[in-house]
Amino acid sequence: MPLFHLPDNELYFPPVSLAEPDGLLAIGGDLSPERLLLAYRSGIFPWYNRKPILWWSPDPRFVLFPEALKVSHSMKQILKKGNFRISVNECFETVVDRCRTAPREGQDGTWITRDMLRAYSALHRQGFALSVECWQENELVGGLYGVKIGRCFFGESMFAAVSNASKAAFITFVQAHAAQLAIIDCQVHTPHLASLGARFISRISFLDTVQRNLD
Repeated sequence: MPLFHLPDNELYFPPVSLAEPDGLLAIGGDLSPERLLLAYRSGIFPWYNRKPILWWSPDPRFVLFPEALKVSHSMKQILKKGNFRISVNECFETVVDRCRTAPREGQDGTWITRDMLRAYSALHRQGFALSVECWQENELVGGLYGVKIGRCFFGESMFAAVSNASKAAFITFVQAHAAQLAIIDCQVHTPHLASLGARFISRISFLDTVQRNLD
């Protein structure tokens, strides 16, 4: 169990260097916009199935630098055909909810609780959380959402109802915003993101890059 229990009435996180070997740092607190923004700025994110809230800061950290984005030849052809339309912030809450309810291989449930949906919707209204949508014949078939602070994008989740939809959304978003993004936090390893160029870096390097690009 983590050593640090966060109070609800105090905005505070312990130093990330004190995280457990698996990255677990603290327990408790709330999902207020203020605490969430402090967490992301400090290299921390919430991830839990049911309360209490668990806060994580893994080392190493899985990230993508926009200039390192890999697009396969087959994916280039798919994008060139124009079968997908990509948008930003057209239906934020729907994207989060679809991520919440999407089946996950090897998982019985979801970590995106209704409290999470409400919390990130509040961040969205403040201009910090955004969604990227993938449409096919006016139907939402994929997307992703995350938190953007300065030149840092902290990805939270993605879903795909048809093949390559989430990849199309992610690739298009990264390419369109490459000049405005220094780093994309993928949090934990997935083969899907690794195929797009994401890689591990040390937590120290991650925090240094984040701190230099928050404004």
